[in-house]
Amino acid sequence: MENYLEINKNSWNAKVEPHLKSDFYFVDEFLKGRSSLNSIELDLLRDVKGKSILHLQCHFGQDSISLSRLGAKVIGIDLSDKAINTAKDLAKQSGTDTEFICSDVYDLPNVLDEKFDIVFTSYGTIGWLPDLDKWAHVVSHFLKPNGKFVMVEFHPVVWMFDDDFKEVTYNYFNEKPIIETYEGTYADPSASIVQEYVMWNHSLAEVMQNLIKNKLEINDFREFDWSPYPCFKHVEEFEKGKWRISKFGNKIPIVFALMAQKKSS
Repeated sequence: MENYLEINKNSWNAKVEPHLKSDFYFVDEFLKGRSSLNSIELDLLRDVKGKSILHLQCHFGQDSISLSRLGAKVIGIDLSDKAINTAKDLAKQSGTDTEFICSDVYDLPNVLDEKFDIVFTSYGTIGWLPDLDKWAHVVSHFLKPNGKFVMVEFHPVVWMFDDDFKEVTYNYFNEKPIIETYEGTYADPSASIVQEYVMWNHSLAEVMQNLIKNKLEINDFREFDWSPYPCFKHVEEFEKGKWRISKFGNKIPIVFALMAQKKSS
């Protein structure tokens, strides 16, 4: 899929406007000070005041700006130029010094020359990347010695099922590109957009082994039977801000999180 970047950039550009208008992203409340960060990532990030943070695949930057509000010096990057332009506008409206760069993850070392205390990525990111060895190399490249990588992501078990969670349709392992066309968007299923996209499934072993291969030591790993977002079909809110797929209850993992540290030598 040599043109997957172009396809996915177009897809994410198309999402920006409906996402800005959706309740999912609560932009009005966000601009009034509401944080977009969840307890899962905050527990691993801990105190970020005075820390430099690189936020990979930041969409239009709500998490990046939320980290800036906590006192961090943040640079967010994303493939979508429309998302990055929106992120810059939101940062200006929020009064933060958050910086944003439009770049593909793999190309970022050619664009940015800086090292960070923390590299952060969260929720629905690695599925857009075909090669996790290259991804982990980029993560390691941008970390200072003893810097930490914090990742929160939807569990690969979830991606095995069809959208209605009726049957196992996709391979748990990274077998081949998944090329599909989707109407609407997770933030607004009624949005009048039709998007082609290209994704890849990645097993937990693929994630962790590539981080280890690139000099990152995994110090914390967690799995959760809930999601902080109602972004799947047939979910129910069993506690405030916590959703599960109703037919599965607490029987399957929906999110995983990890913290890894860059080895000093």
